[in-house]
Amino acid sequence: MDIGKIENKLLTLIKNKGTICLALIDSENINSKNSANISKKAEKLGIKAILVGGSTAIDQIELDKIIKSIKKSVKIPVILFPSNVTGISPNADAILFSSLLNSENPYYIIQAQALGAILIKKYNLEAIPMAYLVIDHGGTIGYIGQARGIPSNKPEIAIMYALAAQYLGMRFLYLEAGSGVTSQISPNILKAVRKYYQGTIIVGGGITNAKSAKLLSKSGANILVIGNLLEKNNFEIDLKKIITALKNK
Repeated sequence: MDIGKIENKLLTLIKNKGTICLALIDSENINSKNSANISKKAEKLGIKAILVGGSTAIDQIELDKIIKSIKKSVKIPVILFPSNVTGISPNADAILFSSLLNSENPYYIIQAQALGAILIKKYNLEAIPMAYLVIDHGGTIGYIGQARGIPSNKPEIAIMYALAAQYLGMRFLYLEAGSGVTSQISPNILKAVRKYYQGTIIVGGGITNAKSAKLLSKSGANILVIGNLLEKNNFEIDLKKIITALKNK
């Protein structure tokens, strides 16, 4: 599958600027007005794209409202990050077409993807092929996705999955600490995966300060996803520090 416009834009930003940050809007915990305000502030601070998803999101009508509202407020891409087929909307610019490789339920490895593929084709959404790996317990997504979390002290297991993803043609790899977690991906496991995986590495979960963001960037992350931080009052202060730290790493 050829690289689409949004994927190419992300790759160009990474090439020119180094590690970039994307904002994750959880469609379960926010309304369309607030999501637009948060996205607008995030864009102004240097966020390069808005991801919209949710570990248990099922309200497609509200999802559509949120995406439309965000797109009216920002110029950066709005990308779907669904946990299920209910997370697909025709109003987004692209979708992270992901497979939860270490799930124990084949539904999250390929069945949900098959069910959603026709809609993605119908909506003419740009699909970005991505492997999704839950590290340790993985918070909500680890539970919902029935993932057999990869222990942080077993980087060789993560490497095996990362190489499998690469050989299957998945150009992006998402290492997930989990939604709502307080600790981020271990730099050691990230360094190990970076040594072998030749695609774009995304890291999410527990990234709330400049120090951890800078460490993850130096360890090999191409993209950092900021989620929980955006739900706090005055998140702009810490987000600005994170993005500034990445520029000055």
